[in-house]
Amino acid sequence: MTAKPFAAAAGVALALLAGAPAFAIQPDEILPDKRLEARARAIGKELRCLVCQNESIDDSEADLARDLRLIVRQRLLAGDTDAQVKAYVVARYGNYVLLKPPFNTETVLLWFAPAILAAGAAGLVIVAYRRRTNTTPDAAAPALTADDDARVAALLARTEQGTEA
Repeated sequence: MTAKPFAAAAGVALALLAGAPAFAIQPDEILPDKRLEARARAIGKELRCLVCQNESIDDSEADLARDLRLIVRQRLLAGDTDAQVKAYVVARYGNYVLLKPPFNTETVLLWFAPAILAAGAAGLVIVAYRRRTNTTPDAAAPALTADDDARVAALLARTEQGTEA
């Protein structure tokens, strides 16, 4: 019987967590026209918060994100299309403001940097592994000669007598 209250509490907690990003948008930002508001939200999810960097402007509570949300809504109210709104924001802040930047000469490093970093890290691991395996002593090391044995014995005898080599 204790499973029902637990399941209900878990359901409420999940519902609250699922709606958490929506708390970033203030009530005074919401457009009265539901269609325009839905478009603003869709655009906002494609634009990066320049303060948080890994959040969309819809998910961020930063002041700059709020300013960007207001700009998006102003442009929509002015009659801009979604593409025009994004182009306006990109013109002001660059391609970095897009969570999914376009593939072009300016953003080629953004697209290939993860692969380059992964290849570099893999290369470092391979080099380190090879160096480690090359520095381990071989099982077939040459045996000491009679002269080497005599020198080792003389050194040990001197050490035992208290004199250093």
